[in-house]
Amino acid sequence: MKNKFYTDFDFERLKLSPRDGDYRSPFQIDRDRIIHSSEFRRLQGKTQVFLPGEYDFYRTRLTHSIEVAQIGRAVCNYLHSKEKEFLNEEYFIDEDLVESICLAHDLGHPPFGHAGERMLNLLMKNYGGYEGNAQTLRMITEIFYRDDDHHRGMNPTRAFIDGILKYKTAFEQFKDPRNHFIYNDQKKMVAFVFAGKKLPKEISSSSLNRFQSIECQIMDWADDTAYCINDLVDSISGGFINIQKLSRWKEENKLNNAQKIILDEIIDWIKAGNYKKKFGALIGEFVRACGLSKRKTFLDRLTNRYKYTLVINKEIFERAQMYKKISADLVFRSSQLHQIEFKGNSMIEKLFKRFEENYVRSISDSKLLPDFNDKLIRSEKDKIKRARMVCDYISGATDSHAMRMYRRLFDPEYSSLADLV
Repeated sequence: MKNKFYTDFDFERLKLSPRDGDYRSPFQIDRDRIIHSSEFRRLQGKTQVFLPGEYDFYRTRLTHSIEVAQIGRAVCNYLHSKEKEFLNEEYFIDEDLVESICLAHDLGHPPFGHAGERMLNLLMKNYGGYEGNAQTLRMITEIFYRDDDHHRGMNPTRAFIDGILKYKTAFEQFKDPRNHFIYNDQKKMVAFVFAGKKLPKEISSSSLNRFQSIECQIMDWADDTAYCINDLVDSISGGFINIQKLSRWKEENKLNNAQKIILDEIIDWIKAGNYKKKFGALIGEFVRACGLSKRKTFLDRLTNRYKYTLVINKEIFERAQMYKKISADLVFRSSQLHQIEFKGNSMIEKLFKRFEENYVRSISDSKLLPDFNDKLIRSEKDKIKRARMVCDYISGATDSHAMRMYRRLFDPEYSSLADLV
C-alpha cells in the first residue's frame, strides 16, 4: 500500500539515478548505502564520550548511532499508533527514512569527540570552519563511494538530505561561529531541499536552524534520548559518576523539588545496583513523551514533511535537560576527560598544521598522505578546497588511526611500516 505522506518531490535524488525493478523503496536504498559504507564502519573506532577500547562496555559512535536509529523507529511507531488525528495506514512517517537519518547523523564527527570537532573548527577558521553535522552532509553528498576521477557521493533522496540538515545557516552568515552551521558551499543543498523557493520573511537566518522536517526533529530527539540516558550509564559504570559526586553536586546547585527527586532517584538506583535497568526503562518513557502538532509552512504544497512539529512532554524534556547538566558538570568538565581531550587536541593540531604546510599553503614534494588523497589534493588549485580535503582526511580518521599518524610523523622512536595505509 502506497504511503501518501510522501510525494515524488521527497523521493527525488541529487542526480538522476533510475533503479527500475528494485525491490526496495528509495528510503531503504539510502539506509542500505549508509550501512554498507566504510565511513559508517569507522564509527566503531570513534569516541562517543570515552576513548574506544578504554573499557569494553563503553559506547562508541557506532553503537550510539545504532541506538539512536532504534529509538527513531520506535518514535515513528508510537506516533503512528497515538496520533490518529494526523496519521493512518496510508499516511505515516516512514521508519526506514528516519532510521537512515539516525544511522547517518554522526558520520561527520572527527576523532576524539566534540573536543576534536572544536579544534578542527578553530584550525579551519580561515577556510570556512568545521562542523560535525555539516561534515555529515558533505560526506553523503560528495565523499561517499568516491573514485579517482570525482566525488560521487551516495546520491541521496531529497527527504534524506533534509533529515540530515539539522542546521541550515551557513558559516559566513555568523561571526566566528563555534558550531551549528553548514559550510558556505552547502547553501546549494538548502536550495535543493527547498526547491529553490525563497524563504518567507518570518524565517530569518537566525531562525532557519530551527526550521526542520519532522524526520529531522525525530532524529534530534532520538539523539538526545540516547546520549542523555546512555552517556550517564557509561559514566556511572566507568566511575566518573558516583554517589559521593552526585551528593556534592546536589549541595552545590540550586535545585527545585522535581530536580531533587530525579537526583535522589539516580542515587537510589546506584545503591541498589539496578541503574542500568532503570535507565534502560526510561527510553520507553522518552519515546512515549512524543506527540505531534500541525503548522503551516511555505513548503506545504510540495511536501508533508514540514506540516508537523514534534512536541515533547514538558516533564520528560526537563528530565533530559537535568541529565545533560549532570553529565556536563561531572563528566565533561572533569580533569580526567580534559586531559584526554588535551592530548587529542594536541595531536589534531599538529597533524593539521603539518598537512597544511605541506599541501595547502604550498604544494611540497613530500607525500605525507596516502596515494589517493595525495593525488586528489595535488590536482586541486583552490587553496580553500585543499584545506577542506586535508580536514576531510583528519576528520575521517578513527581515534587509533589519528594516533598512529601522529606517531609516524612526530615520534622519532616509532618506525613501523606495517600501518602506512
